[in-house]
Amino acid sequence: MKRLDITELVFKVISYTFLTMFAIFCLYPFIYAISAALSGRSAYYMGEVVLFPVDLQFGAFYEIMMAKRFWVSYANTLFVTFYGTIWALVTSVMGAYALSKGRLLFKRAFNFFLVFTLWFTAGLVPQFLNYKATQNIFGMIGIHDDKWLVVIAMGMAAFNVVLLRNAFEGIPGEIEEAAIVDGANEVQLLTKVYVPMSKSAIATVGLFFAISRWNGYFWARAMTRNRNEWPLQVYIREQMEEILRQELPVETVYAPNSLIYAMIVCAIIPIIIIYPYIQKYFAKGVNVGGVKE
Repeated sequence: MKRLDITELVFKVISYTFLTMFAIFCLYPFIYAISAALSGRSAYYMGEVVLFPVDLQFGAFYEIMMAKRFWVSYANTLFVTFYGTIWALVTSVMGAYALSKGRLLFKRAFNFFLVFTLWFTAGLVPQFLNYKATQNIFGMIGIHDDKWLVVIAMGMAAFNVVLLRNAFEGIPGEIEEAAIVDGANEVQLLTKVYVPMSKSAIATVGLFFAISRWNGYFWARAMTRNRNEWPLQVYIREQMEEILRQELPVETVYAPNSLIYAMIVCAIIPIIIIYPYIQKYFAKGVNVGGVKE
């Protein structure tokens, strides 16, 4: 190995130092949440919890295990995330495929309007009225479960469509021509050629959609009328507000805030499990879909 000159050595030392510090700053809140959830009441109130649990107890997690509404909300979030991600991927892949084709009539206009939504948005009020109208239409056709509103009406993101469109445009045209010569139609081109050759971009966009659905709060809270249909994030927020309203908190072995931290830890577990399997596609997918030659 060649010897590094002094400037390159200094640069590497500084870079690795900052990267290590950044990683610690990102990891610390999660570690603190676990420690706060497992620490005793007095230790939490005295500010003794810094890195590791103090006066170890599992009362907060046991309380969550026994909370029926928590698991109902968890199931709602799993429902919205699973079906919402599938729906968003299907619509985005089909839209991106159409927008990547030069034979699409008015292609430039459609692409312009797509990108225009990234620059300017209608605002909260028109968006709320749009969702409300969609909710009324769902009610007229017999769909009264507002989870489907979150899944269907909120199943599009222009930025993700742009990523997929660029990924599809990066596939050599000769491959498509060969498939057409072999008799492939549009559906077969999409499913047999473009989707298999864009797995990295699709996996990355799928991760974006899944995290967005899992962490969704504002519109889920605004549009979901039945408390039993609330997703997990809305339920956690309600519990936080209830704890803040308590003038005389119930005496337990854990602090009331420890219960919230325990919920947060439980809520993030599925993302931690799934992310390592998607991470290998992440950097490649963003580069493929984000760079246009």
